[in-house]
Amino acid sequence: MTLPERVQRSAAEMFDRRPDAQALVVDVRSQRLYLFEDGDFVGEYPVSTAEKGTGNREGSLQTPLGLHRVDEKIGADAPMGMIFRGRRPTGERAEILTGPDERAARDDVTTRILWLAGLEPGVNQGGDVDSKRRYIYIHGTPEEGRIGRPASHGCVRMTNADVIALFDRVEVGALVDIIE
Repeated sequence: MTLPERVQRSAAEMFDRRPDAQALVVDVRSQRLYLFEDGDFVGEYPVSTAEKGTGNREGSLQTPLGLHRVDEKIGADAPMGMIFRGRRPTGERAEILTGPDERAARDDVTTRILWLAGLEPGVNQGGDVDSKRRYIYIHGTPEEGRIGRPASHGCVRMTNADVIALFDRVEVGALVDIIE
């Protein structure tokens, strides 16, 4: 498989920074997440980034660009479809919608949460651009039929099975570069 040049460049820059790190590249243009370990490409997942495009400002409902890290992992033992509010399981499981035009009544966060923290002061860290304070996650969604096209309110959505697989593989501290 040939990866887009921008994805290869992003991964190489992360490994130059931290050779021992796991690296994830979220490519907004292709709506894909690429996983690298020890400098090697090891996996790819379809995602959905923000319906309103990219932007780093609080309240923009856009997906922030730039270098991040997985700061916290939440929901390790939650069943598939578990709804989280305030990063806590509610005990309620979402109905998973698989049709491309099906929309859930709420923008629920489901199954697993990888909470991102920005690493670039003034870009995605600090002030009104702070990704962690914006609650930017990689998470499951009840709207699985919309995966592969922009649909979120800023987060990176994945299918519930894919977010479990990623969660189980990725460590806190993994680097995440969100690119266009």
